[in-house]
This record gives sequence, C-alpha cells and structure tokens, in this order.
Amino acid sequence: MRFTRREFALTAAAAAAVAGRGAFAQAPAFFRIGTGGTAGTYYPIGGIIANAISAPPRLVLTAQSSNGSVANVNGIVSGALESGFAQADVAHWAHTGTGLFEGKEKAADLRLIANLYPESIHLVAAKSANIKTVADLKGKRVSLDEPGSGTLVDARIILEGYGLSEKDVKADYLKPNQAAEKMRDGGMDAFIFVGGYPTSAITELAAAGPGIDIVPIDGAQAEAIRKKYAFFAADEIPANTYKGAAAAKTLAVGAQWVTSAKVPEALVYEITKALWSDKTRAALDAGHAKGKSIRKETATAGPSVPWHAGAEKFYKEAGLLK
Repeated sequence: MRFTRREFALTAAAAAAVAGRGAFAQAPAFFRIGTGGTAGTYYPIGGIIANAISAPPRLVLTAQSSNGSVANVNGIVSGALESGFAQADVAHWAHTGTGLFEGKEKAADLRLIANLYPESIHLVAAKSANIKTVADLKGKRVSLDEPGSGTLVDARIILEGYGLSEKDVKADYLKPNQAAEKMRDGGMDAFIFVGGYPTSAITELAAAGPGIDIVPIDGAQAEAIRKKYAFFAADEIPANTYKGAAAAKTLAVGAQWVTSAKVPEALVYEITKALWSDKTRAALDAGHAKGKSIRKETATAGPSVPWHAGAEKFYKEAGLLK
C-alpha cells in the first residue's frame, strides 16, 4: 500500500504525538475542515473550531469555504480534504451509495468525528410574495441552493413531499447570500436554506427590509417526510430569530463532522479530545449563536456513518459510547 506525502506526514505526526517526543515541530499535522459558503453557518463554526483546536506548529487546523455537504464528502473521498461538515442525510447516502449517491461508488471510508447541531430547513419568502405554505411555491421564483449542496438535496425532498417538483417552480440555484440579494432587489420570491439559525444572510435580509416570512414546513406532509426519511427531525425556528418573522415549525437534520478512515487514529483522538476541551467550549459559546448547541452530551446522537476509531476511543473513555 502506497501513502501520499500528506498521509505519510499525518501518520508521522500522529505517531509522534502518542510517543510524546515533540516531533510535531518537524512533521506538523495539517487538518483541513471543508465547511460551506461564507454566508452560512458551517463556515463560521468551522473557523471557531479550527482556531480553538490548532496548536501550532505541531497541529494546524484550517476551515475552508466550499459548496457544502456534498462537496465536502467528495473532497474527503478524493483526498482533497482531511475532514468536513456534512448533513447527516448526505453522509449516510454517500457511505451507502443510496439516495443522491445512487449508482456511485460507496464512500466506504467515510467516518464520523462528532454530531454537532441540528440544521433547520429555512423556507424564506418575501412578504410581498404571499407564500404561506410550501404548496404556495408553485409558479414562484425559488432558489434551491447551488449544485453540490446538501440544501439542494433536501429542497427536492421538501417539494416532493408537498406534491411539487422543480418543474413546478421557477427554479434558480444560488448560494443563500446571492438569493437574499436577489430577493432584496425584487428578483426572487423565496429560497431554501438548510443550516443552524440564525444565519447571517437571512439576518441581514430581514434587517434590510422590506420584510420576510419563514414559511412553516409542517402538517401531514412534513410527518410523511419524517417517516420516509428517518434522518429528519421535527424542529422550530423561534419568533424573531429573524426580524419580524413569526415562529415556524420545520424539519431539521444533524450537522456532522466527518473524516476518512485513512486519517490516523491517534490524530483524530487528539482532535476529538480538543473539540470537547474547556478552551473550545468557551470559543463556541462566545463565537456564534449556534455554538451553544454543540454539546458533548449530544455528540454521539444520530450517527449516520461508522465512528472513526480515534473518535470512538475518546467517546468510550468519556462514557458516551459503550
């Protein structure tokens, strides 16, 4: 079996950490985290985690902007990323070769580091569009997020659950900040985004006016979606999370931090341990509204792929896994 230069460096650095010889200075471990667009939640959370865990020169984590869940999974599989954030549904489909990844080679080496927080499905509509339910999207100008994003996958599921398809709407495929700008200029009626609330693109849109609604995703249709896709959970976006928007029942999927089985056990163990340190806890609490939802107590909830051996070792020691 041949190792790439990057894999060799990772292995050497991890071995040095275990041996305690301080050799990280000679063989530093670089660990990239694929996140999402800069206007979403993945990117700032990834930056907080990377900054808190990094211990230069022996260990350097960096958060990289990307197209989101699907792109991150593909990056891990190709070796372009050591890790990334992904929706639980996307990770599951990639690992099993089902759903969005039907007919593609299974991401057999995809492994879980931690469950982070629930990602709420936001259906954002301009008040002027008079959209009160998902069914009202028919014939409207709707952005479903960009190709390669987990949001686009879930947007299609939501439309289908309410008897619609992309052909029933005037579909566009923009990042949330681009969709928000277009809505502010009157060129978009609604857009769908999956992420932890509050997200900056929607916050800024609501503050700028002329007003938005967060449209509920609920009722019998939402319940049917949950029964068909077990990775969805009932959720609610509280009133005034976004200026002037009422509370909205919706669905959510878990945001998870995934990596490859090829990354050394010792390295992932140290990263997982550092993720739940007092230093990272303080950074998450202070750095982002969603940071408070990232808790060690829920880190092992709803695994969508097998645990990485290093993460599993930590959680067993912490009494969170048997």
